[in-house]
Amino acid sequence: MTKIEILGTGCAKCKRLFANTEQAVKELNITVDLVKIEKLDQIAERGVMMTPALIINDEIVAEGRVADVKEIKALLTE
Repeated sequence: MTKIEILGTGCAKCKRLFANTEQAVKELNITVDLVKIEKLDQIAERGVMMTPALIINDEIVAEGRVADVKEIKALLTE
């Protein structure tokens, strides 16, 4: 199963990235393990320096920006 982590402290951009990811997953009609990580120590452990960040299967695919639904769908179908 694909594991997706959304990293951010709860700011508006972090919430937007989470919503975009949920929408992409819904449009693709796939099952994923979607997790939101908001604690700074857990974010730093993953090597992320700027939030929001999107990690798919332990790989940072977007950092410091909000990926749109189209981009996330492309990342999930690679």
